[in-house]
Amino acid sequence: MHDITRRTLLSGVALTALAPALRPAIAAADIAPKRGGILNTILTPEPPILVLGINNQAPTQLAGGKIFQGLLEYSFKLDPMPQLAKSWSVSDDRKTYTFKLQENVTFHDGHKLTADDVIFSIMKFHMELSPRARPIFSKIKEATAPDPHTVVLTLDSPFEPFLLMFDVTACAIVPKHIYEGTDFRTNPQNQKPIGSGPFQFVEWQRGNFLRLKRYDGYWVKDQPYLDEIIYRIIPDSQSRALALQTGQVQMTQANDIEPFDIPRFRAMPNLEVELKGWEYASQLSWIEINHRVKPLDDVRVRQAISHALDRSFILNKLWFGIGKVATGPIVSTTRYYDPSVAKLQAYNLDKAKALLDAAGLKPDGNGVRFTIKHLALPYGEVWMRLAEYFRTSLRKIGIEVVLETTDAGAWAKRIGDWEYETSTNFVSQFGDPTLGVERTYVSTNIKKVTFTNTGGYANPKIDALFQTARDSGDSAVRAKAFTEIQQILCEEIPQIWLMEMQWPTVHEKKLHNVIRTAMGPNAGFGEVFFG
Repeated sequence: MHDITRRTLLSGVALTALAPALRPAIAAADIAPKRGGILNTILTPEPPILVLGINNQAPTQLAGGKIFQGLLEYSFKLDPMPQLAKSWSVSDDRKTYTFKLQENVTFHDGHKLTADDVIFSIMKFHMELSPRARPIFSKIKEATAPDPHTVVLTLDSPFEPFLLMFDVTACAIVPKHIYEGTDFRTNPQNQKPIGSGPFQFVEWQRGNFLRLKRYDGYWVKDQPYLDEIIYRIIPDSQSRALALQTGQVQMTQANDIEPFDIPRFRAMPNLEVELKGWEYASQLSWIEINHRVKPLDDVRVRQAISHALDRSFILNKLWFGIGKVATGPIVSTTRYYDPSVAKLQAYNLDKAKALLDAAGLKPDGNGVRFTIKHLALPYGEVWMRLAEYFRTSLRKIGIEVVLETTDAGAWAKRIGDWEYETSTNFVSQFGDPTLGVERTYVSTNIKKVTFTNTGGYANPKIDALFQTARDSGDSAVRAKAFTEIQQILCEEIPQIWLMEMQWPTVHEKKLHNVIRTAMGPNAGFGEVFFG
């Protein structure tokens, strides 16, 4: 084992010596944390379930991040920080990771959290359920617990981004005594989830509200400060904005508030708008393409669609400047982004039409070349506006778009079952392309599971390059592979990338410590207080 240095931290090998120093101060020096108060906020749309791993859609992460915890959380620069793991070390050969657990942690039913729960969560629960975690945790050749508060994970080979896999959204620690020997997806306790986080589940009135209360047995002294968190289910965007404006809720996050409302909330003296807290997610939005649907399997058609979309218009007119124009499959805040090759098709209707002509897709007497269906993302008004913009833009080059709508649960099922032609999606990258980008493009991940390669894109060269990047512990080798990946994907454009997403968290200024890590509003909120 070896001690941490800044150099090893940046290369992804982190130990505990620096970890406590990375944690931000709990509060400003002149504001002492206060106990008490109910935080009213919003959850949009209403999630189908709250158990992370069984469902990893954005609303589940927001609420589930208060109930469950991971071994680690991350600073704004993606440096690992302690959570359920109070310390960790890495062997000199970079294959063995030893985590020392907090010693006074209990689940919400009073059972002690031990190394057995951690190993079960990693090796069984998430290995079975998570298309994101499975290929990473498959690299663990041995998982042992020398004592109840020590977990040792030994990899088959060095894996550079391994320490980025232990936040609550990637690997929530679940109670082994609840889930072992059951069907994880249908376990009755899923309706009343039990975690180890600062807040425990109390009540869920579907279509109305979700209520969490402080867990009095929480392992961090004096936390959480809040008595309760109540998530209001408010489907209408204008009603959500009114609830924030009138103080019925004290905080909104993610896509609760439509982008066009953010400028007026910035001007309100009692509110603060924060854009930080999404560094770990680094979400990228795109037009989801089902390559099984002709003529979408033709690269010229996908390039034409890309040429037909004005990304600057999308950013500035639909999202009111919140976010950045996408330049390729890797977000600019993700490691190994290469701006020299990350270049998408420029907005050019003439080039789009020429590509469609070259593909043999001539317009008929009504000017229509072909018709496709588009499943709108049911996450708020701005996404429907995007769907309408998509239809209008493609009509200009002779492609007719028929819009379809559904709710969040049905949307996820249809995407997972490949029952769509085009849709809209946004997916997190988690700091490293192997963790959050690869899953969308490798042919080995073509599965009937949401957030895999549901589009069905396949290119053996891309498969090989991602494999090289995955298997190499050498940053230079990985960088070269990822540069070539970006170059090929920007040409073949398997998905039509649109924007690097930023999400506003709007809260009353009297609410403190809302955004303190790269987990943003997905964090546990144990340190949040009114003051």
